[in-house]
Amino acid sequence: MKKISQLCVLLCAIAPMAVFSVTPDQPASTNSAGKPSLDALFGDAIVAKGKGFEVKRTDLDGAVIKMKTQYAAAQAPAPANLEGQELKKLIIQKLIMAQATDADRATAKTNVLDGIEKMKKAYNLTNEEEFNKAIESQLSPGETRADWEKQQINMATIPVVLERELNVKITDEDIKKFYDDPANIAHFEQPETLRVRHILLMTIDPATNEPLPADKKAEKKKQLEDILKRARAGEDFTKLADQYSEDPGVKENHGEYTLSRDSKFVEEFKTAAFALAKPGDISDVIESKFGYHIIKLEEKIPAKKVDFDKVKDRIKDYLTQLQFQKKAPAYTAKLVKNANVEILDEKLKGTDLSIEPPAEENAAPAAAAPASTNNPAK
Repeated sequence: MKKISQLCVLLCAIAPMAVFSVTPDQPASTNSAGKPSLDALFGDAIVAKGKGFEVKRTDLDGAVIKMKTQYAAAQAPAPANLEGQELKKLIIQKLIMAQATDADRATAKTNVLDGIEKMKKAYNLTNEEEFNKAIESQLSPGETRADWEKQQINMATIPVVLERELNVKITDEDIKKFYDDPANIAHFEQPETLRVRHILLMTIDPATNEPLPADKKAEKKKQLEDILKRARAGEDFTKLADQYSEDPGVKENHGEYTLSRDSKFVEEFKTAAFALAKPGDISDVIESKFGYHIIKLEEKIPAKKVDFDKVKDRIKDYLTQLQFQKKAPAYTAKLVKNANVEILDEKLKGTDLSIEPPAEENAAPAAAAPASTNNPAK
């Protein structure tokens, strides 16, 4: 399966941000005085072991540091038992990886490479340098692109193994039945959307982020009223946007955005946009916290059910996750028992290695909502 992180979160049933991960070896730690730690002097302590595997202290410390970084980036507190959660993941990860065949690893590698190519196309990354820059935030200190790719393949191997070991088979009929079920229709509804183009004259000083004086604001409004007359007289709106708009994204999008009624645009902008009756209509000058806007309606896209072909892969992933929910707990419990797992770290000996299915089902796959970036109307 290609939605790796979702499946691994599901299997772990731990923290929402948690995924199985293979953490590269970290340098031996030192104490606050800069002296070598006991691990550095006497070897890397084994935290847990079992038949055919062991988890070392540096494995666990690296995983904990990575998760703390992710929680901090999300401005969320790390759970008090984070070390136990990460140990649990590492143990189960190693037990599942021990079941992997050469064919499983080959499938995982193909999935990862296909995913990388799709990512490049989706984000218009035209060369390796651009791609490497895009994944920089995911790299640990000292981790290379090759390390990252190896990590992704290892992560991708886990759901491949589980799909085989748990005998999970989702047929085309299963997917179509889910899509056609009236109870699921809300998951595939795409709301009415508008494709609009706007011209913005900002009333905020970009240097200080403070509002402009009243006389300067009046000048901006008068300028935009003149631009509005030219637009309604038939001048090319796109060229006017390119020439006059102070929207930071205008060089990339020529003032164009796609929005629905629940998009995160300022209310004044949304209200004016949805008040336009037909393509070609242009709004009066409206004011938002960013400044003065005029908006041209380019296209109204009616609400509709998203085409089956666009969501079938997501439905398959979702149905596979449901099967994992049902079958993974018993399977991982068997692996733990057969491996005679021992936790050697005194503080972590009480770590529960069982996996419980989430109390509630994962959200069903939904229609993709239009996205917009560099949006001063938000």
